[in-house]
Amino acid sequence: MSSRLPLFGAALPSLLLGAGLAGCVGGALASTVSRTSPAAPPDAFTCIQEQLKKAGFRRSSYDTDALRVTGQKFNESARRSDVQFRRLVDRVEFEVSPDSGGVTRLTAEAATFAERMTHRGPTEEQEKTSEIARAAADTVLERCSTPVDSTQVPG
Repeated sequence: MSSRLPLFGAALPSLLLGAGLAGCVGGALASTVSRTSPAAPPDAFTCIQEQLKKAGFRRSSYDTDALRVTGQKFNESARRSDVQFRRLVDRVEFEVSPDSGGVTRLTAEAATFAERMTHRGPTEEQEKTSEIARAAADTVLERCSTPVDSTQVPG
């Protein structure tokens, strides 16, 4: 009596390997951007906090010693065909650090999470970074990395 594998049995190892490799190909979910600023680190940190608020993000955490701030913005209008889905959360984290040559390095990491309501409570799953989070990170860094021209009068 010969033992025969079902038709899919012989292909099962190849299928599992293919599925595992496909999961690794997705790439990074978060988006990181860096710029330099001529402003002193504390001034650049203050600028980032102000611009974060202007971009519509609420400050969720900050560390004045390490010059780090995180902001988040909820997207309540996003809809999914998942009864556990609640909303999208855009999160942007900024870090300010002195760099060589007397300039300040500004780094932003933007990420988007799907918030779901499960039996354990709210659960976040990271997704591809939304254009809203990516644009907010770019805009804040652009505004805080541009030198202020004190000779130009607005208006």
